[in-house]
Order: sequence, then structure tokens, then C-alpha cells
Amino acid sequence: MNSSPASFQELWAPTTRANPLPLYARMRQEAPVVRVVDPYFKLPVWVVSRYKDAVELLRDSRFTKDQSKLPEDSLPRQMRNDTMAALNRHMLMADPPDHTRLRTLVSKAFTPRRVEALRPRVTAITERLLDGVKKQGSVDLLSAFAFPLPVTVIAEMLGVPAEDQARFHEWTTLIVNPPLDGDLGPLRAAGMQFLLYFRDLMEKRRSDPRDDLLTALVSAEEQGDRLTTEELVGMLFLLLVAGHETTVNLIGNGVWALLRHPEQLERLRKNPALIESAVEEMLRYRGPVETTTQRWAPQDLEFHGQVIPQGETIIASLLAADHDPEQFPEPERFDITREPNRHIAFGFGIHFCLGAPLARLEASIAIPLLLERLPQLRLAVDEDALQWREGILVHGMKQLPVAF
Repeated sequence: MNSSPASFQELWAPTTRANPLPLYARMRQEAPVVRVVDPYFKLPVWVVSRYKDAVELLRDSRFTKDQSKLPEDSLPRQMRNDTMAALNRHMLMADPPDHTRLRTLVSKAFTPRRVEALRPRVTAITERLLDGVKKQGSVDLLSAFAFPLPVTVIAEMLGVPAEDQARFHEWTTLIVNPPLDGDLGPLRAAGMQFLLYFRDLMEKRRSDPRDDLLTALVSAEEQGDRLTTEELVGMLFLLLVAGHETTVNLIGNGVWALLRHPEQLERLRKNPALIESAVEEMLRYRGPVETTTQRWAPQDLEFHGQVIPQGETIIASLLAADHDPEQFPEPERFDITREPNRHIAFGFGIHFCLGAPLARLEASIAIPLLLERLPQLRLAVDEDALQWREGILVHGMKQLPVAF
């Protein structure tokens, strides 16, 4: 079933980044489990592209998320770097029982009731941002609206001061999208700044507790073996990155999809009650997370006819899976009333995105208010001029210039 890696190496090409779907269609057909070389780490990665296979992989406990279970020489050098290793000590990079302990600790902050209680605050932030946007006539919707909304919400939940929020965007953008030229200096510097900042903030919360998630996590750490300092920093990193990256690109890609399909946009405008199914279709059609994070083979493992050698990485393309015609009739059609819509845009299994309810809430408030307040909303540039982000982990644009 495997095809030569060279034929699918274009996964990272700029033209593919703008629209990976044709390549994924070929992959599902010709090589549903294929080995390519990641240009960042210069290491092989196996990509799974069919829906059923992706779900199976995300359930498969033979593969590990814990890099400490691997031979030292099989890890890319920046993962052996102290800074990046420290930031990776979180539940997304852990197996049970560590994963269970870590997830249990933070899941209390993301219960449906707690998330729903944020509705008035999310609405207030959205309206304030739209007041600023409306005065301008044209903006980059990502930097003026889609970014500040979720970063303000997650930073307030964690207890990060408002004046520090913009710095996080710089740090996380670098860490999530390492440079293709292989110069990892800026990435390490961003990781170190993040580490030092949160260690300092944790000390402040120990002496001056507040009613925020950071204080709750610090007090859990002080109960003994619940959470180490490294795990705490790693968890904060994960919550901050996942807590804003997902929603920024859900709102950005969702608005982009509506602008490309004016009949669906009109449908939503006339019937805002469709927003919940519309958000689900936005997640399926161009979800904010293109691929899962790494899983490793702790020994040689067979998966769908391929032997994944010890120490090699395997990932599922959530975007490819959510366009599998075996699962979704007419997958290229954007339909805000699609039913059923069992997409896996937030992953599947024990590592399902903890912040999914929060991302859904933010998008379901932000998008209808945006359409209501800016009735003439349209793209301010040609579709071809839009630039998409380089990596294959996060799927989103660098800017979304709109006029209204």
C-alpha cells in the first residue's frame, strides 16, 4: 500500500498548504499509511489519512505519547533540548496513568457548566472587539478579532495579566510553527521566555493566591505528588497554546468558508439558530488542527500492512479523515446543516481536546455577532493572495483581510 515518500513530500509545499485536500484524496487512495520526511526535524513520519484508520490509530494503545519510553538517539535534537522537553511535560505527551492524573486535574476547569458560565464574558469581549473593528472599514480579521478573543478568555482563566497577552502570541506562533530553514534558535528562545515567565507567575500565585486556574493548579501541586513543577509549566503551555490557537483558526477558517459560500452565509444570517451545526461543519470542512501530535512506536509495530520501526513517529491527518467520502457524502461540499457529522476535528479517544467545549462556545458567540454587526462583510483581497501557515499541525491563515 505504501507509495514512494517523494510523491507525498509536497505535503509541506506552499501550494499544498493553501489547499491540502487534493493531495490527501490521493493519499487516501494510493497510500493511506505513508512514510514522508518532516522538513523541520529531518526525520521520518508516517501519515494516516483515512477516517476509520485515523480513529483506530487514536485508540491504539500500542503507540506511545511519552518520549521517555524511546531510545535517546531516536528523538529529534530539539526534543532532547531541556527547554522544549520541559514544555512537553503535559497530558498531550503522556500515556495513562500519568495522562489520567493530569487530565483529571485540569478537567474541572472545562466542565460544561463552567464553560457555559463564561458565556456573558465571551459575549462582552466579542462586542468590545467588534466596536473597535467596526470603526475601521477594513481589518485583518485574525489579528483584530479572532486572536484577541480566545487569548483574552484563556489568559483570564489562567490569571495572566492583560498586558502580557500579546507576548504569548509571539512565543506560541514560533513554537507551533518552527522555521523551515532549520534555525531553531528563535524557537528555543521563545520556549525559554515562556518557561521563565510562568515560573515567575507561579511564585506570585503561591504568595498571592487568586480565583484563577493557575492558583488552582499551584495549590494542587502543593498537595504532594499530584503535579510536579515541570508538569505544571507544561500544562500551562498546553492550555495557553491549545486554548487560543484552536479558536483563532476555527473562527478564521469558519468565516473564510462562509465568505466562499455566500448561499450558506445567507442561510446562517437568516437563521442564526443554525450556528451550532454550522460550527460543526466549519470544524469538519477546514478544522483548525490539521494533524494530531506525534505518537511513537516503542518497538517495531505493524499498522495496516506497514511496519512502523521502533522510535518512528506516526500521526493522523484529521483534515484528511474529515474529507473521507467513505464517512462523509460529498465531503468537498460545505453544508452548515450537514447531518450526521461525526468529524474528528478535535481528535478522538483519551486525548480528545479538553478545550473543545470552550472553542465551540467562543465560535458560536463570535461568528453570529460578527455577521450581525458587519452585514457587508467580504474578503478584501483575492482568494489567491491569502497566505496559509507553513506547518501541518495547525491549519490556518497568516492574515484574513476583510472589508465591510
